[in-house]
Order: sequence, then structure tokens, then C-alpha cells
Amino acid sequence: MISVEGLTVEFGGFTLFDDVSFVVNKKDRIALVGKNGAGKSTMLKIFAGLQTPTSGTVSVPKETTIGYLPQQMQLTDSRTVREEAEQAFGHIREMEKEIERLNLELAERTDYETESYQKLIDKVTHLSEHFQLLGGSNYHAELERTLIGLGFKRTDFDRPTSEFSGGWRMRIELAKLLLRRPDVLLLDEPTNHLDIESIQWLENFIATRANAVILVSHDRAFIDNTTFRTIEIELGSIYDYKVKYSEYVELRKERREQQLRAFENQQKKLADTEAFIERFRYKATKSVQVQSRIKQLEKVERIEVDEVDTAMLSLKFPPAPRSGSYPVIMENVAKRYGDHLIFKDVTLTINRGDKVAFVGKNGEGKSTLVKCIMDQIDYEGKLQLGHNVKIGYFAQNQAQLLDDNLTVFDTIDYVAEGDIRTKIRDILGAFMFGGEASDKKVKVLSGGERSRLAMIRLLLEPVNLLILDEPTNHLDMRSKDVLKDALREFDGTVIVVSHDREFLDGLVDKVYEFGNQRVVEHLGGIYEFLERKKMDSLRELERTAQVASSTTDTEVQPTQNKLSYEARKEQSKAIKKVEKAVAEAENKITELENSIAAIEARLATPEGASDTSLYNDYSSLKKELSDTMDTWTELTIELEELNEKASR
Repeated sequence: MISVEGLTVEFGGFTLFDDVSFVVNKKDRIALVGKNGAGKSTMLKIFAGLQTPTSGTVSVPKETTIGYLPQQMQLTDSRTVREEAEQAFGHIREMEKEIERLNLELAERTDYETESYQKLIDKVTHLSEHFQLLGGSNYHAELERTLIGLGFKRTDFDRPTSEFSGGWRMRIELAKLLLRRPDVLLLDEPTNHLDIESIQWLENFIATRANAVILVSHDRAFIDNTTFRTIEIELGSIYDYKVKYSEYVELRKERREQQLRAFENQQKKLADTEAFIERFRYKATKSVQVQSRIKQLEKVERIEVDEVDTAMLSLKFPPAPRSGSYPVIMENVAKRYGDHLIFKDVTLTINRGDKVAFVGKNGEGKSTLVKCIMDQIDYEGKLQLGHNVKIGYFAQNQAQLLDDNLTVFDTIDYVAEGDIRTKIRDILGAFMFGGEASDKKVKVLSGGERSRLAMIRLLLEPVNLLILDEPTNHLDMRSKDVLKDALREFDGTVIVVSHDREFLDGLVDKVYEFGNQRVVEHLGGIYEFLERKKMDSLRELERTAQVASSTTDTEVQPTQNKLSYEARKEQSKAIKKVEKAVAEAENKITELENSIAAIEARLATPEGASDTSLYNDYSSLKKELSDTMDTWTELTIELEELNEKASR
């Protein structure tokens, strides 16, 4: 589908890519990986046509459509959420108007036997078939399903986009992109603005609905669940692995070990050769052999060993001053903005040494409760910090709060105190700001570099309560691993607001779930919480029924309990029936897509291209696929509505 040949990109004498070649096939799911600055985002921009390589070509078939979601984009605020999302279907609406115009022309004309009238009928038929293939008038259902999947409520659809934060507006842009269903989807850090539930929905969308996908993400669980090919960018070259990320990590380790062995063997041979030359250089009887060895050395292709990122290997938080046994105690804490209630009746106790996660959909109050703990906003109820609690706070926008006009060194120098000032350059080097990088102005730093710099500031002061609000956004995988290890070793208390399941796994031992204006405590790790959540959603209807029955008169209670049991039983049967229908539709979609792919392969041959029956089969299968997709969409919406009803 996309062919990359001899791609070279240079910036001011620095080579980002050097003679890179590979091919992107239909239905590929590719993860672009490599450390920050390796060129992952640049590669996506080149595919999107937004950047031109120094040399080489990227060949894209004329009919291939490409959708690109950058890390940052300019957003407009002149429409409602629904109106903005409907921009994805502009081409369908134009086609609908054209069909209406042509049908009106057919109705007005009377020259039924003429060739031009017949051509008009053919044109209307072709457009109508194409219209149905693209979803036709069913796109409203798909639009609503996509917005709900990305975390919007139906009550949000008619709100102006200007009322939403930048993160939520990025979700609208992502929805538009997914609704366009491009042949190639380019996603640059798509999970940065999503919560765990929305990420899981996006994983399912990519697995079942997307075409070719190339993505950059530092969310290891996300790329492991969505991709099955990994392209590593390293020192200007690429290494193409036909496996998912977790398998690539093992293969890369093996590759480097092989390189090291080959490198060591070659170095030994080179040393022996150089020793021979040096020993016999001035002996006339050995001049022929010496010259031969010199020529051998010149021809040797030197083995290079992949660069290993050793930065931040020794990252460690300062020893935590001892705090009281209960750093945070809350009783009936509530927060309102005017008439809008964020949460209420929050009662919890965080013990010294606890490592806990705040999770839940965006907008449910995770960052708000953090601000209450920080005493940055007012609240109702009782919130008490323990004895000698010293807080270190990493906010979501911490990286944006840095002074753009300072250098990296000055940023740290201004906050460092005492003996630590003599070690600033060593600390910066450990965070990949060694040498000239420490003299860079903050305004030229990437998002990941800004986050690392903000993290350094956090390390300079001994604290015993760390509060980290989305600390992994823009950090590469190596940096996240080392931060996670350092947090594990930290002997103080940690509160992490994060949607990164892999980062939280093995780090936290308690999860606080934010939702429906409540905060619920769950003991155990993040994956235990997610498993429990699936079970709880099935039991939610039973809880609702119990609450309803407890408020009734005792004389009629047995009858109502029986009725509610029967109702629950019927609703459960209905959900299972629709779930089965959804699974059958998904299987049929897979079978049809495989059949279509097989016919496309035959049509690409000279024999197939001349076989008219193949075109008929192809058209029939595409129509059946479109109908099945519509059925799947309707069933999915029906299932969502049943589950919503069950959870009320």
C-alpha cells in the first residue's frame, strides 16, 4: 500500500534517517518505536505529506486515503460536539445532495429512450450503491457510538466544543478521524488524552474496524493489544520485526547479544592484525604480508553495536523524611462548581508507604481531588494531612509551566539548594541532558524533554508524599521503566493519577475509582481492579434492584422481589442474546474481509482482471460486508443501551 525507498532525512548536518526502505501492507498494524528524538513523529509527518524527506521516496497509491492524528493540533470552537464530528461525513452529505439532484432531474425528464437518460440512470445507480457502501444514512448511529466510546455522554453532543478542555477536543478530532475510516491511520500518542475505558474501546476499534494502522505510543499495554508488527528506529536505521512489542523486546535483546559477540570476535581479529602490522612494518622480508594485512583492514566492514540508552539508570528519589502514620485522611469531602457536583461523600485514609492509583473517566474529579489535597481549591468536608507531610507534586501541565526563556541548566540551577548545586550537570546528564543539551533553551524542547526536566525539579527536594498527575505522558518507554522502578523503591507515600495500565501494574496496591460523583476504594493492583470491574458491571442491576426493593412496603416486597428477579433474568438473557449476535456479526465481517482480500489479489493478476464474474462476486461481497457492518453497528448500540439500562 505504501512503499518507502531510500528515505533520508537530515537536519543541519544531523542525519535522522539514512537510506531507509520498507513497505506498509493492507491491514498492517505497525508500532513505531525508538527513544525520544529518534524520528518517530517525523516518519508519521512524512507519511501524512506534511514533511519532505531530504532524499528518497514515499509512494502512496492515488486512491489511498490517509488520516493523521498529531500530538498537538489547532482546534476550532465554532460548532457543537455533534456538528464537529459530522464534519467527518462531509463527502457523504455531498453525495446525498447529488443523488437528490439527479433523482429530481430524472423525475422531470421524459426522454426515457435516449442514451443520455440511460447514462443518468447508471450514474444514479452507481452513486446510490457507493452511498450505501459508505454507510449512507446510517452514519448518525456510528457517530454516536464512536463519541460514546471515546467517553462523551449523550448530553454532551449538543454542547459547544468551546466548553471542553483541550484533551476532550482532541477526542473529537480522534472521533472525526476514526469515522472517516481512512485506508491508513497514523496515530501519534493517541492515548495521552484518554482514560482507561476509552483506551480499551479504541483498542477494540483498531482490532475490528480499522484498516492499516501506524502508531507511536509509549503505552506498552496499548501497542501490545493493537499491533503485530514493530518497526524500531535506531541511529538512523530501522529494524523491522513481524511481531508485537513484547516479543520484539526479547528479539532485540537477542539481536544485541549476537552483535556483541560478533563485535568482540571482530575486535580480537583486528587487534591481532594490527599487532602483526606493527611488529613487522619495518622488516623487508615481511613487507608483502604487511601490505596485504593493511589492505585487509581497509576492506573490513566494521560491526556496529546498537546504542543502548543507559540514561537515568541510577534515578533515585531522596530518602523520605518520616511522616505520620496517615498522610491523608478524608471524611465526607465534596466539591461543587456552582450547581455542578463533581463528587461527594469521599471518605478515605491513605497509610504511610501506600502506593495508590486514582483512575476513572476524564472529568470525574481525579485531578480535582488532588488539588483539594494540595489546598489549591476550596472544598466541603474534612481533609487532614498527617504530621510532617511534605508533598512533591507533578501536575499534568507541569512541563508547560517551565520558563521558555531559561536554559535547561538555569531551570534547575534556580531551584537547587546547598551541595546539590555542585552536581547539577551530573543530574542533567543522567536525564539525557548531557553536554550541549544542558544549554538548550526550554522553548526548543520536545514534550518528552520538558516532562523529564520537570521531573528533575521534583527530585531535588526530599518529600514523603509524591503526587503524580499523568506523569508518563510524553515519557518514552525506557524513562517510564526507570521512573516506575524508582517509585517502587521510594520509601514514602505515592498517589498516581494515570491511565497507563502497564505503568501502574506492579506499582500500586490500591485503586480509587472515580465515577458517578463517588470515589470507591478497591484493594489490589490495576489488573485485579479491571477484572473486578467487568464482574461488577454484571452485578450492578442486582444492586439497583436491591435498593429499590428495600424502600417498598413489607407486604408487597416478596412479589416485587420476585418480579425484579424475573426482570433481571429476562434482561440478562437479552444481553447474552445480543452479545452472541455481535460476536456472530464480527465473525462474518472477518470472513467477508478475507474473501474480499482473496478476490482483490486475483483481480491484481492479468487473468483475474479479465474475469468479469470476479467483479460481480467482488461487488456482491462488498455489498454484503456493508450490510453486515450496519447490522453490527446497530447491535453494538443496542448492547450498549442494554448495559446502560442494566447499570442504572
